[in-house]
Amino acid sequence: MVGFKFCESRKNLIYLFLCFFVISCSENINQNEENVEKKNFSWRLVTTWPKNYPGVGLGPENFAQLVDEMSDGRLKIKVYGNGELIPALEVFDTVSRGTVEMGHGASYYWIGKLPAAQFFTTLPFGLNAQERNAWLHFGGGLELWEKAYEPFNLLPMAGGNTGVQMGGWFNKEINTTEDLKGIRIRMPGLAGEVFTKAGGEAVLMPGSEIFTNLQTGVIDAAEWIGPYNDLTFGFHQVAKYYYYPGWQEPGAMTEFIFNKEAFNELPDDLKAIARTAARAVNQNMMDEYTARNNQALISLIEDHNVILKKFPDEVLFELEKISKEVL
Repeated sequence: MVGFKFCESRKNLIYLFLCFFVISCSENINQNEENVEKKNFSWRLVTTWPKNYPGVGLGPENFAQLVDEMSDGRLKIKVYGNGELIPALEVFDTVSRGTVEMGHGASYYWIGKLPAAQFFTTLPFGLNAQERNAWLHFGGGLELWEKAYEPFNLLPMAGGNTGVQMGGWFNKEINTTEDLKGIRIRMPGLAGEVFTKAGGEAVLMPGSEIFTNLQTGVIDAAEWIGPYNDLTFGFHQVAKYYYYPGWQEPGAMTEFIFNKEAFNELPDDLKAIARTAARAVNQNMMDEYTARNNQALISLIEDHNVILKKFPDEVLFELEKISKEVL
């Protein structure tokens, strides 16, 4: 009888010990999960644009602010403009290596590393801004983009659209396709290939270098974005004619790129916040350009006497024909 009571007592002790152990483990697991959820992250975001530059430069700043507010400060992002940490055209590689966590730029800057990248910014005579958004988010475009960037350890998201752009700044009139020959123009992406096949010479450079290169004659013409940004850079001071339409960029999409390892370290709620903020910035930038371009174009014409000219139909037809060949 004594032995039986001893066994029962021993069983009760073991049972109590196991209960205590399980409860302790559960508390530790919950505590660990809570610690992960409440962990703070500090990221760096590098861009191809000057710091706080209107439109494209404000997009990353707005993104960082939205993420900070929605995450209650758990994900802090410091934005660096072109040249503050790295040169503009090194953003892709820097984020890919994980030196910084994310970047903002335009995919057609990376054609030397990934020719397919340019398809995710814009195409000559291609989709406008809303059509591109529809293709990305409901037509399988984003999945193709993610697949293209996967070998580079990058996750892309739409980062804002500038809308239809202007055709560029020139110091001579373009009356026929013959007038394109010999013109050295700043023009990135597939449009640059088209312009070169038309007899000109397209070169790639950051926007911050365009003014000086136009002024000194390094280039003869330049395509940047549109009135809102072109007025800010003062191109009207170094070029006489402002051409339209922007056949080369009917809806230019910028991008956020995330280092995949850094993104995957975030808890699910912060991942969702980052995606939501990117979608908000994407739409907000389009709204900003639609409003500001109209105001800036009026200023360029009325206050700065810029000569606004339309490309002749002959020139547009030839450029469209070459575009189809290039694509």
